[in-house]
Amino acid sequence: MDPLANFFTSLRNASRKGLEKVDVPFSKIKIAVARVLKEEGYIQNYRLLEEDRVPFLRVQMKYSDKKEPVINGIKRVSRPGLRIYDHYRSLKKVDGGMGVAILSTSKGILANRKARQMKVGGEIICHVW
Repeated sequence: MDPLANFFTSLRNASRKGLEKVDVPFSKIKIAVARVLKEEGYIQNYRLLEEDRVPFLRVQMKYSDKKEPVINGIKRVSRPGLRIYDHYRSLKKVDGGMGVAILSTSKGILANRKARQMKVGGEIICHVW
């Protein structure tokens, strides 16, 4: 029902299972979220691929030297039935500053740190720690 929730579940499951990569159906918002996850250091890389003229997104997972997943948790905050918006001044830290909130703003999909710098608020898509 919710493509972003399915994307986050795929990432969470791949992380717990220790998979090297995970393939998910393509959408522009998933690419934008993957870009933020890469910038924040939660995934290694992502690529848009096509098989039989059907596009999909391949996400390379990231692990520590001890083979522990970098993504310990990922939670959908705003959902289709309940949208959650926040002003940039009231954006809270995730997991004591060790995590990141991903927002959909008028300036695009941004991490909470960057949104505060740019002084824009928006819809909180998810929390990652």
